[in-house]
Amino acid sequence: MNKIFNIKYLLIKAGCLLIALVLTCSHVFAQANKNVPIPRLKPKSKADSAKLVTDTVSKDATRQKDISDVIRSIFHREPSLNPQPDSVTTKPEISVVPAIGYTLVSKLAVVLSGNMVFRTGPQSKISTVVASASYTQNKQFIIPIQSSIWTKNNALNFVGDYRFYKYPQDTYGLGSGASANDRDPMDFSFGRFYETVYHRVAYNWYGGIGYAMDAYWNITHQGPVNGAPSDYERYGTSSHSLASGFTLDMLHDSRDNPINPVKGWFGLVQYRNNPEWLGSSSAWQSLILDFRKYFRFPQSSNNVLAFWTYDWFILHGTAPYLNLPSTSWDPNTATGRGYIQGRFRGAQMVYLESEYRFRITSNGLLGGVVFANAESLSAQQGTRLQAIQPAIGPGLRIKLNKTSNTNIAIDYGFGRNHSRGLFIDVGEIF
Repeated sequence: MNKIFNIKYLLIKAGCLLIALVLTCSHVFAQANKNVPIPRLKPKSKADSAKLVTDTVSKDATRQKDISDVIRSIFHREPSLNPQPDSVTTKPEISVVPAIGYTLVSKLAVVLSGNMVFRTGPQSKISTVVASASYTQNKQFIIPIQSSIWTKNNALNFVGDYRFYKYPQDTYGLGSGASANDRDPMDFSFGRFYETVYHRVAYNWYGGIGYAMDAYWNITHQGPVNGAPSDYERYGTSSHSLASGFTLDMLHDSRDNPINPVKGWFGLVQYRNNPEWLGSSSAWQSLILDFRKYFRFPQSSNNVLAFWTYDWFILHGTAPYLNLPSTSWDPNTATGRGYIQGRFRGAQMVYLESEYRFRITSNGLLGGVVFANAESLSAQQGTRLQAIQPAIGPGLRIKLNKTSNTNIAIDYGFGRNHSRGLFIDVGEIF
């Protein structure tokens, strides 16, 4: 009973802090890798205010609303005006937001997220640094930091991904045919350092080269709870592992909004080589193919039909067990809604997902989604792909900020063999 009371207390406290922040702060920003700023402009006069309102209404017959507007209306304050992204300057702007989250692997999570946005020059694209610290109901401690820094002339983009996890998590063996009854409780600490430099080679096309390091230590496991033989032990156990290597990247991005695209497409091809002379525990190479396409459907609406494929292959060598392709271990922890993170793991992974996003209210405050995904993984290197594991589900979208079109995403996924669960995040899944 005390545990339930403490969780409810934390939830209420986080909600109160979030409301207070929205009412008092002049800037709120998106988080995770979907880092588009949300600056708030204050009109200098009533005339300026009227002009901004006119400009806003002319773009949409129904005035758009977000959570900030709802809170303001409760306290009888005027709705916020649509800001302009050009208000971001070379002076860094910092915001801190308390939040909550929920996934099958973490259960309830209390999150403190911070964002910094700035320009390196008057005409440069917006640079961002996004960081958060989370503590979950399952006693996981998570600190991710993502950065995207543009040079003054926009010729180069430095993209970083740095993480520290203290992370109890179950594994279920290798291949998408692995049974949930083979659950093997694990615990490990995890550190990541990724840095990639992208250079524009043509319109919307970028070439990149980077360094990637994944370190795991204090790795322990209890063995399958049903007493079955352990795939982890057969693969090769270790108390620690290190993957250190370089990446070659080709990127295309024509999306109109990386947080919540309505049109365009995104494509990434990444080759990674982890040689022993760079410190890797073993030599291995991998390939990632990430493609996403977005359509208005119907064409005259704001509804979106989106498609995503994420294919992840170990090309050669023996990757450490925790570096193998796995459900929801993509950079945005987004694959496999309907299954717990790490549910399927193997040397090859093929993943497909489609989602239909639609408005529920004409002012954009509420929206909905329906999604379907499917994944297939092999076991060890050189083996065939196994059973296709599908999942479906509905979702609710609540407009967190109308300027960047950022939503709070609340999804419920249904997988096979009674796998199901709630997923709460900020921003669209892909």
